[in-house]
Amino acid sequence: MDGPRELTQALNDWIKGDRDALAELMPPIYDELRRMARRALRAERPHHTLQATALVNELYLRLVGLNNLSWQNRAHFFAIAAEMMRRILVDYARTRNRAKRGGGLEPVSLDVSMVIAEQAGLDVTALDEALQELTAMDQRQGRVVELRFFAGLTNEEIAEVMGISVATVKREWVAARAWLHRRILGVPAPRG
Repeated sequence: MDGPRELTQALNDWIKGDRDALAELMPPIYDELRRMARRALRAERPHHTLQATALVNELYLRLVGLNNLSWQNRAHFFAIAAEMMRRILVDYARTRNRAKRGGGLEPVSLDVSMVIAEQAGLDVTALDEALQELTAMDQRQGRVVELRFFAGLTNEEIAEVMGISVATVKREWVAARAWLHRRILGVPAPRG
């Protein structure tokens, strides 16, 4: 694939059922998907049993099942992939927690660039619940967090995917990060 246009066209051909497009598409995107998976797994508890390759394989199975989707561009594809990875990890954590007697949650570390640099020991289900709550209150802030943290997109890429300015992305990130910090740590919002 020589450029973003060819990648977008291959993605759209694949979603329409062109198996050759899928074979052409996988080599250029596989390494990026593995990087995303490793980044997502770094935020998990130590000694997580799910490996990056397994996460990418599960993602692949879910992507193959998609229908009636039109890829806008490369960033859009990776944003959808990041959202799916997040769902896979949350499903995995919930299944694992249900299997334990008492349903206790395992703590996980959160990437330093995320919400709480000084706080380790969060679990992925708590983060997911907080992110869902934020998204219900402010959809744009929730999407910015998801694209930045789970997809690893830059501010410029987020702006492109969402159709907003880079300055708006930065403002939304600061506000969302502060809200998540308060929500996850249980710190009351400042008065007045």
